[in-house]
Amino acid sequence: MDNTLRYREATPEDIAAICELGQLLNAIHHAERPDIYAAETTDYSRDASHWQGFLSNPQQVIYLALIDGQPAGFVSAGMFTASGPLLQPMTFARVGSVCVAERFWGKGLGRGLMEQVRVWAEERDAKDIRLSVWAFNGRARRMYEELGYEVRALEMGLEVR
Repeated sequence: MDNTLRYREATPEDIAAICELGQLLNAIHHAERPDIYAAETTDYSRDASHWQGFLSNPQQVIYLALIDGQPAGFVSAGMFTASGPLLQPMTFARVGSVCVAERFWGKGLGRGLMEQVRVWAEERDAKDIRLSVWAFNGRARRMYEELGYEVRALEMGLEVR
C-alpha cells in the first residue's frame, strides 16, 4: 500500500465517520436480509447511539484503520464472561462488526483490524475470540478462516409469520 496506514482506538469524535463507514455494512446485510437489517441511510446520525455505546463501555472497543489520517475501516468488540454449571468459566472477546471501505478491500485492513482485537483481548486475559458471520458473506468468511477462526456452531432460524 502506498498510503500511510495506522490503527487506533476510536473516540467519541469518530462517531460520524464510523456511522458513515457503517452504511456499507447496512447495504450488504440489507441486500441479503431486508427482513432483518435496515437499509443504508444518508442520515448517519441514525446509527450514532449504537456506536456510542461501544465507546462509553470500558468492556467494549472500536478500532479504526486510518489511511493518510482518514478513517478507512473499523472493528467493534466486547469482553464477556461465560459461567454456569454446564460451562467452563471463561473470559472471551466477541467481535461485533468489521467494516472496510470498498476501495480498500484486499489490502489487509480487515486483517489488521482483527489483529488489533486479538491484542486487545489478550491484554484482558481473554481465552477466546468469537464472532458471527452470515453464510452469504463469503469474503468475510474466507478472511476469518485464513486468520485461523473455525466454525464451532451453526445458527439456524425459522421465520414465523
